[in-house]
Amino acid sequence: MTARFDAIGLVVSDMAASVTFYRRLGLTFPEGAEQQGHVEADLPGGLRLLLDTEEVVRSFHPGWKPPADGGRTSLALRCDSPDEVDALYAELTAAGHHGELKPWDAFWGQRYASLLDPDGNGVDLFAPLPG
Repeated sequence: MTARFDAIGLVVSDMAASVTFYRRLGLTFPEGAEQQGHVEADLPGGLRLLLDTEEVVRSFHPGWKPPADGGRTSLALRCDSPDEVDALYAELTAAGHHGELKPWDAFWGQRYASLLDPDGNGVDLFAPLPG
């Protein structure tokens, strides 16, 4: 028997804000997900993103408290082009989300940018640079 990586789980303080943020990045959640305590979105390659509210986590782990500071988790989303990195970054920052690192051409050959989701988790956007 071998364990297989299947999902990434995030604890969110505001489900509606988190669902809206990740929908803007192209993830699909069921209708009404904003009012749920647990939701899932399928990711490319067969993985899933799981979002749970703090209340749901406390229901099975009494006394749990969210970390005082963020920055422990980062998701990386591959975009189709460098222009898409720029466009998504501009869209999300215009909607009020924190831009951590403006788009730039990284020395490792990618257009790269970083944002924070509503709970302070890092979300990196990247695309290979041409040639």
